[in-house]
Amino acid sequence: MIKMNPAVAVILVFVGCCSNVVFLELLVRDFPGCGNIVTFAQFAFIALEGFIFETNFGRKKPAIPMSNYVIMVTMFFTVSVINNYALNFNIAMPLHMIFRSGSLIANMILGIIILKKRYTASKYVSIILVSVGICICTIMSAKQVNVEKGTEDESVYAFMWWLLGIAMLTFALLMSARMGIFQETLYKQYGKHSKEALFYNHCLPLPGFLLLSTDIYNHSLLFNQSAPVEVPLIGQAVPVMWLYLLMNVITQYVCIRGVFILTTECASLTVTLVVTLRKFVSLIISILYFRNPFTVWHWVGTGVVFLGTLLYTEVLTNVWTALRSQKPPKKAD
Repeated sequence: MIKMNPAVAVILVFVGCCSNVVFLELLVRDFPGCGNIVTFAQFAFIALEGFIFETNFGRKKPAIPMSNYVIMVTMFFTVSVINNYALNFNIAMPLHMIFRSGSLIANMILGIIILKKRYTASKYVSIILVSVGICICTIMSAKQVNVEKGTEDESVYAFMWWLLGIAMLTFALLMSARMGIFQETLYKQYGKHSKEALFYNHCLPLPGFLLLSTDIYNHSLLFNQSAPVEVPLIGQAVPVMWLYLLMNVITQYVCIRGVFILTTECASLTVTLVVTLRKFVSLIISILYFRNPFTVWHWVGTGVVFLGTLLYTEVLTNVWTALRSQKPPKKAD
């Protein structure tokens, strides 16, 4: 296996993930309900790449039993579809990103309940901070949903629709945490096979998209009707939404590969820090580039969420310790 410089992996994560957010927002702005076709395209691309390069066209047997992958894949498929589909329920992209940053809360709660884990006081404080930050952003977003709609009936309907979206994000958050715990137990038993898991997590759910085939087909027709744009390399005009989808899929793959390289080359703490900072940069891009509504209270909530995340991962403590250790010793008199 060729080793890659961790600095290159960090660049892949930031470039891939931040670009992915941009193209996803471009898709969602014109077609808010396009989550299923986006998810299907991402799964199909990553599954094809894994089938060729990871399983060697199906000749390589999995290290983890297939029955365990079926359980993991069911959870992964559910989380991915719900997260993308929630954008159809008046959920703004910034709130979507902030809400998903609350995965630490779900992981900790389920870790206590299922794995009987115990944490230090600083961990509990960090979880409280993350919870408070998400609550602030959610409440302010709820007020915006009510204000943006004209009549009282429209306002109530929009708010109920938005609440359903929040419920979907909450369920996906808890399901994702449960999947993480299941993966943790599998890796302890069979060893880490993250690239293999990446392939099966994206390949096995593909038949499940048959249940969503009508929606995917309808959105493909809508994509065909979008404004054409000429692609310089091939000199042909293609509907712009298909171009956005292609770039979203490619950048998603670059992002996932970058995270995979980081997990193999760096400590888990470093990976968490990079992913957290990437989320913050993506949020800034979403707010500034797309002019998404973001009040002072949203900034306060976001700051509290990221402060809690950094406290949980003990990044601030480790940075402070490293800085102190680099201080030159005092000269003797």
